[in-house]
Amino acid sequence: MKVVYVAGPYRGKDNWEIEQNVRRAEEVALRIWRTGQAVALCPHCETRFFQGAAPDDIWIAGTLELLRRCDAIFLLPGWITSVGARGEQQEALRRHIHAFERFDDLLRWLDECDEADSNNEAFRKDQHRGDR
Repeated sequence: MKVVYVAGPYRGKDNWEIEQNVRRAEEVALRIWRTGQAVALCPHCETRFFQGAAPDDIWIAGTLELLRRCDAIFLLPGWITSVGARGEQQEALRRHIHAFERFDDLLRWLDECDEADSNNEAFRKDQHRGDR
């Protein structure tokens, strides 16, 4: 099962706008979970009520560390307007982490990964039989 990081705008001019950004990220995270092929890591949910509890650089460093442990990043609409999401996209590029802006492309990649995993499993079983 793959791990997909959800990136997009978080900050807003007020708490309402922040909450709307979190909700958009949650909707995509749920869609990812519902594929049954991946788990979604949604940093919006991790720090939802933490505004001002620590300096921004701590949140940025922490979310980049979470991203480094993922197989892919999904970039929400409007990600380009977010300094944080742009940094996450750049980190994904540096780390050769698969990046997606369209859900259909993510689904296609997940299907390809499942197919490759199935082929690898069949190969391992064949190899194991040959060891006997």
